[in-house]
Amino acid sequence: MHPPEVRHQARQEFLNGKSVAAIARQFQLPYPTVWHWCHDRPEPIMVGTVNRCFRCRPEAVSPEDPASYSYLLGLYLGDGHLVTNAKVPVLRIYRTSTWPGLLDACEQAMRAVLANSVQRIANKGCVGVQSYGKHWPCLLPQHGPGRKHERPIVLADWQREIVSAHAGHFVRGLFHSDGCRIANPVRRGSRFYVYPRYLFVNESSDILGLCRWALDLLGIEWRMNRPDSLSVARRDAVLALDRHVGPKS
Repeated sequence: MHPPEVRHQARQEFLNGKSVAAIARQFQLPYPTVWHWCHDRPEPIMVGTVNRCFRCRPEAVSPEDPASYSYLLGLYLGDGHLVTNAKVPVLRIYRTSTWPGLLDACEQAMRAVLANSVQRIANKGCVGVQSYGKHWPCLLPQHGPGRKHERPIVLADWQREIVSAHAGHFVRGLFHSDGCRIANPVRRGSRFYVYPRYLFVNESSDILGLCRWALDLLGIEWRMNRPDSLSVARRDAVLALDRHVGPKS
């Protein structure tokens, strides 16, 4: 008799797209046994999210992967949307197809935090990376009706603790969603030069405030170049932010 956790892991691999044959090889099990688990007696698709939601497990005090949670939270605040009026809530984060590495990073963060399976839905000019899960609302309490800039966005105390410990990953998520690194041209008289500069643009004053707070935690100097735009332009500050955000790929 195989332990329940082995059956559960094999089932999750099947739900994530692996073939029965590949799973059988991975766990060194007979093919008919794995086929039976995956087809004859499938476990409920969402049982894994129940087991992994640290907010619903009294013995858990933090996510399994707090760095990935902090990164995913930054992505969600920038380009994310959590639909809760469906039978099963769905988290969608919209990414441009120009940077496939960001699509991979988003999917990896979803899987590390909660997701059993992740889909990529191609839209005009972007890709929606999405995951269904009953417990996404537990982990993203900032969800609500209307646009984010039209309602308060405040982190819960437990979220602030996670972000404080992993501020670099949070900033990375924010800049991977609503930020960019540009070559800024400057002309002063006859002198012309170009220097790197980060910009983070968001219509929500609360989300801008969270970005400023996280940058302060990292000791990175910033300034507001517009009411809805934050700039990191000093050479040492850009180098510091490079260590946390890095180039898009």
